[in-house]
Amino acid sequence: MTPIHNTSLASALEEAEAQFVAANPKSRTRAQAAMRSLPGGNTRTVLHFTPYPVTLAGGQGCHVTDIDGHRYADYLSEYTAGLYGHSNPQLIDTLKSVLDGGVALGGPNRYEADLAALLCQRFASIERLRFCNSGTEANLFAMSAARAFIGRDKIMVFEGGYHGGVFYFGQVKAAINAPFPWLMGAYNDGSRTLALIEQHARDLAAIVVEPMQGSGCIPATRDFLLALRETATRHGIVLQFDEVMTSRLAPGGLQGHFGITPDMTALGKYLGGGMTFGAFGGRADILDIFNPYNAGSTPHGGTFNNNVLSMAAGLVGLRDIYTPQAAKTLNASGDQLRERLNALVAKHGAAMHVTGFGSMFNIHFQRGPITRPEQTWANGEAAKRQEQLKALFHFDMLAAGQYLARRGFVSLSLPMTSTEHDQFAAAFEEFLRVRKPLLD
Repeated sequence: MTPIHNTSLASALEEAEAQFVAANPKSRTRAQAAMRSLPGGNTRTVLHFTPYPVTLAGGQGCHVTDIDGHRYADYLSEYTAGLYGHSNPQLIDTLKSVLDGGVALGGPNRYEADLAALLCQRFASIERLRFCNSGTEANLFAMSAARAFIGRDKIMVFEGGYHGGVFYFGQVKAAINAPFPWLMGAYNDGSRTLALIEQHARDLAAIVVEPMQGSGCIPATRDFLLALRETATRHGIVLQFDEVMTSRLAPGGLQGHFGITPDMTALGKYLGGGMTFGAFGGRADILDIFNPYNAGSTPHGGTFNNNVLSMAAGLVGLRDIYTPQAAKTLNASGDQLRERLNALVAKHGAAMHVTGFGSMFNIHFQRGPITRPEQTWANGEAAKRQEQLKALFHFDMLAAGQYLARRGFVSLSLPMTSTEHDQFAAAFEEFLRVRKPLLD
């Protein structure tokens, strides 16, 4: 990183953005062309950043390259879906074999039952499950199943929660959220949330919670989750854990780590071995509403629910690669890296904090601790400053060969070694050193 001695955050950001544009002319041209057919040149909002995102050309191991020829350590890891990296030989051999045998088969295949059995074995809450195509679908089907099973309408979610493209409950609620009758709980605030549940218990079908919120990587406390478990049981409410992102954080997901068993679990991301994937599962009595042998069963469709690529890659990935020991090793390395970054923040006295658990963490431009999403929300000039700092950090890390989300989100992949972590930490500390006058 070239030291830039700007006297203001705005001028530092302006110069960093100018350097980014100069270094990425092909990505700029590609982004402009994409705008002719895609709104904003984009079909997945989370991948957009200003002035335009780099266009990726390929990946190998834990690195990606863009069309301008830059190589980055991939600390985004496809928002946790890229856990296996970009070229795992076992997965590639599996996919080649499947392709040779045909892909759109139109019937049960030889992989899906084995993958389902493995998932039931791995996650304590899952007695039965159904496959779908994404984490969004998994949460949608799980919520709808709870409503059908319980015979009530309302669903409790939490401020700051994200359960997919039509289930976002951040500071500004998404206009395209599914029109369920929502009840908004306070994450990690047991007293407020339990009072709300008591008030609406007769109408509540489900309580849907991330054991760590993916937006901001804010872990739930065990006491909070345990209070939800006890209250849901008392009132006959389905407790649903959204482990689409967090199932990677321990051998049995965060439900296994906390020792708390929900009634339903939504899964997705890496569990397809890099292919599209979703699954929802839980108590057998709830899932059996989909059993077609039962009179009056509820249909559940989806052309690619059991697509052979996802089923085969998912099975090989979970059975042979992301073993319980591999999960422990990866997440221990993530804990160590997060602690290392927070130690650097303390060393330089910066107004920053890194939250997270295991192989997922998020870099915030404020002092910790951070236990609730509302603590990270700002308005007016404070919000503008937060966004400028995130953008400046992002540009500097890209210039240093580190690929991560504009919002500061990071997830690790299995091919990463201490070499990559040393380089990430070095780039992080260089940012702290060079930008120190702007970080107070």
